[in-house]
Amino acid sequence: MDLKEEDILGADIGRHWYYRSKAAALRRAVGALSPRHLLDVGAGSGFFSRHLLAETPAASALCVDIGYPSDRDDSVAGKPVHYRRDTGPTDCDLVLMMDVLEHVDDDRSLVRHYAAKVPSGAHFLVTVPAFAFLWSGHDVFLEHKRRYRLPEIEAAIRDGGLEIVCGAYYFGLVFPLAAAMRLAGRNTTEPSSSLKKHSALANGLLTAACAAELPLFPYNRLAGLSAFVLAKKP
Repeated sequence: MDLKEEDILGADIGRHWYYRSKAAALRRAVGALSPRHLLDVGAGSGFFSRHLLAETPAASALCVDIGYPSDRDDSVAGKPVHYRRDTGPTDCDLVLMMDVLEHVDDDRSLVRHYAAKVPSGAHFLVTVPAFAFLWSGHDVFLEHKRRYRLPEIEAAIRDGGLEIVCGAYYFGLVFPLAAAMRLAGRNTTEPSSSLKKHSALANGLLTAACAAELPLFPYNRLAGLSAFVLAKKP
């Protein structure tokens, strides 16, 4: 989770079309798994794991981020949320890596590192920004190292020791507009976030477009702004 984006959106993050829609896609991607204990890697505020605690039967979340000043404990809907700078072996059955791997030099090693901490059968849900040709000042602002096509992120996860269950792109309906805007400004790579607060009307329309895409989301291997991959530890 990119804390720089949360700084921009503040308390409105859960209502912003992008994060609201991404959380809905996350629920759809892992809903059939009925996870109980979440490990949220590079969690930041823990937005996505906290969302799953509030909206699903998941029972606890362990949020790990080297950016935390100290360890602390919290709760959501009466369920424990533990914030830690690191973790040892854990019994978590779902690992979230939401927009994390694009920030590190060695993505395969990070997957392998956390795969060693969870039991066999644990699932991983990984999201990354899609398509190198969409690189812009937004990526520079967020300190990304790369963007991925689905086969590239699936290969990185497989090399990290996991089995791919399925992969798909999301934000496909807004992809043409976003791609046109990125390509129009492709000569400008000054650090600048493209994530902004919108009017209620614009926010509602974009949310509706993404909601309309959800039924086809698992089958979209053509294009989108984000790549989602569900994988499993053998």
